[in-house]
Amino acid sequence: MTRHGKNCTAGAVYTYHEKKKDTAASGYGTQSVRLGKDSIKDFDCCCLSLQPCRDPVVTPDGYLYEKEAILEYILHQKTEIAKKMKAYEKQKQALKSEGQLESCTEERERVEKFKKSESTIVSKPINPFTSGQSKETSSQNGSAGSAGASTSTDESGSSSKSLPSFWIPSLTPEAKPTLLKKPSKAVLCPMSGRPLKMSDLIPVRFTPLDPSLDRVALLTRQDRYVCAVTKDTLGNSVPCAVLRPSGSVVTMECVEKLIHKDMTDPVSGDKLKDKDIIPLQRGGTGFSGSGVHLRATEARPVMQA
Repeated sequence: MTRHGKNCTAGAVYTYHEKKKDTAASGYGTQSVRLGKDSIKDFDCCCLSLQPCRDPVVTPDGYLYEKEAILEYILHQKTEIAKKMKAYEKQKQALKSEGQLESCTEERERVEKFKKSESTIVSKPINPFTSGQSKETSSQNGSAGSAGASTSTDESGSSSKSLPSFWIPSLTPEAKPTLLKKPSKAVLCPMSGRPLKMSDLIPVRFTPLDPSLDRVALLTRQDRYVCAVTKDTLGNSVPCAVLRPSGSVVTMECVEKLIHKDMTDPVSGDKLKDKDIIPLQRGGTGFSGSGVHLRATEARPVMQA
């Protein structure tokens, strides 16, 4: 390919670059883009507000939240669940009342049918001397009745086939409302999708790089926090963990080399279990080896030929 090969439009081949450029300009097809470091939140930022946390808490899955933001989210989800449950109970009562009405109408129809069947039973004694005449008269009456019934069915059939207007869909079925499903009462974590309670939130204590700096000066720095034990600088490129008893943030290297030996919290001195060491979910570094999905896709309609 020559130096100006990408801008050449006189070629006989529809190149990949031209196809990609035309797809982006047309507004059709799924677009994908690789995220850079500027599009990824820092490890000490809230997953909801995307801002550095003042009062950080962490879930058992390792997602960091601002305490105020996650509590507002949980309360909002509880009010939404209460509204959905109220609508479901209202629908349940309506269906129950409809079922009672249907049962009453069925019972009424059953009684009417029984009355009609009982009224056709012959209650007078039959005279054996006039049985033949009664049969002849009954046969004549039956033939006349069948003829009348056939004419009535013909008339009814012709009347049922004739619609009041050809252009009005008078026999179109009506759409029934969609039934609501019983909502779940569990509040789900916005990141992991697992059930989350207020009691599951664990307070986190970051160790600042320089204790003499105030919050404004601390936030303007790129390196803000260090490990509580080894004093190594923390960042998105450094795997971290939160110790449940003290809430301290340490590096995974410190956990593997120091804490796993005696399973004791070096800050508070409490005994640790495997579930007390919570790996902190961190953002990517912009490199493909960071283990974070760094590609965003946007699904758009596809142009069919």
